Amino acid sequence: MDVEQANKKALQSIQSAQPVLVGIDTAKNVVPGMTDNLLLHAGPPIGWDTMSGPLRGAVLGALLYQGLARDEKQARELAVSGEIQYSPWHEHSGVGPMAGVSSARMPVWIIENKTKGNRTYCTLNEGLGKVLRYGAYSTEVIDRLKWMEETLAPVLSEALKLRGEINLKAMIAQALQMGDEVHNRNRAGTSLLFRELAPCVIETHFPDKDKRKVLEFIHSNDHFFLNLSMPAAKAILQSAEWTEGSSLVTTMARNGTEFGIRVAGLKDRWFTGPAQYIKGLFFPGYSEKDANPDIGDSAITETCGLGGFSMASAPAIVKFVGGTVQDALNFTQKMYEITETESDSFQIPSLDFRGSPTGINIIKVCELGILPQINTGIAHREAGIGQIGAGLVNPPMKCFEDALEAFAEKYF
Repeated sequence: MDVEQANKKALQSIQSAQPVLVGIDTAKNVVPGMTDNLLLHAGPPIGWDTMSGPLRGAVLGALLYQGLARDEKQARELAVSGEIQYSPWHEHSGVGPMAGVSSARMPVWIIENKTKGNRTYCTLNEGLGKVLRYGAYSTEVIDRLKWMEETLAPVLSEALKLRGEINLKAMIAQALQMGDEVHNRNRAGTSLLFRELAPCVIETHFPDKDKRKVLEFIHSNDHFFLNLSMPAAKAILQSAEWTEGSSLVTTMARNGTEFGIRVAGLKDRWFTGPAQYIKGLFFPGYSEKDANPDIGDSAITETCGLGGFSMASAPAIVKFVGGTVQDALNFTQKMYEITETESDSFQIPSLDFRGSPTGINIIKVCELGILPQINTGIAHREAGIGQIGAGLVNPPMKCFEDALEAFAEKYF
């Protein structure tokens, strides 16, 4: 097997991908395999018994929101009854931030890769504070989710029909020029999206009070664009999935208990290891003893050469995750050693507009002993408390070693 040629083929798919925002719909209508008794979650496969606090809390909240349980007691009983199925978002062409839990009723963004026609999905960002993605399931959380279903999604859906498709690859490229890395810093991306949607929101037929609340909701949350950068990265990498003989990583994801990766040439297989604890800056009143292990599908951005791989484009991120501006530059430069090429589209101004490190190769990771660099939020280990900080983390080497062993068995 010519691995080099296989990787070139996978990279061609990645470089040529054109993720475009095409609409919003209910998860059950568009997400492959979605059913009323299925809950999708972040990371590799997991059952209730081994779920962390934030993931369990999000499951309970989703059952309440979906109307499958009337109170917390009934939701807990249902969660362990065997009547509810759990499955990774990544196995249904989508991604979910933090706990990443989604039920059939939730509205989702629809992203289409115009090059190959594959589609990916993600829920809409809830905003800050006590939110489902951090395991909160109070009445406040459920009411917000219902408002998102009944008002936010319909308004944005009509606005998108008026605006037409939005090229997310171009928007991400522009956001990198403006100081984002589109994982933990999405201020520019959210602003660019707001500029595109606001005039069309005003033109929709909805009451002025609803349109105003929608615009205020987006304006108040700098991370609103994260739920678009993630499925855009997923759409790009999905185009390279199951490329025979390729040793490139197409998925990195965490469920709060395990970290998992998938490789282009190893169809349908997860390689997992224990999720690591994040080193970084904690909000006042919190410390490492309060933290949950790494969680969320947002590492799809790093897998695509963004996030921690593009920290050099976002020096201000160090105020949020820790370290120095030089650290941010060093992290990006280090990632070129374990990747196959540079992005044709995502360029980093501080590195003379060099393309971001693209195409993580499991062979290089294992040979050099260099792990992918991820920047991420820190969730409290208990459900519902929310984000308590942000920092830097690496996957466990075991994921890559096991993947390389399986790759060698299949191809050599």
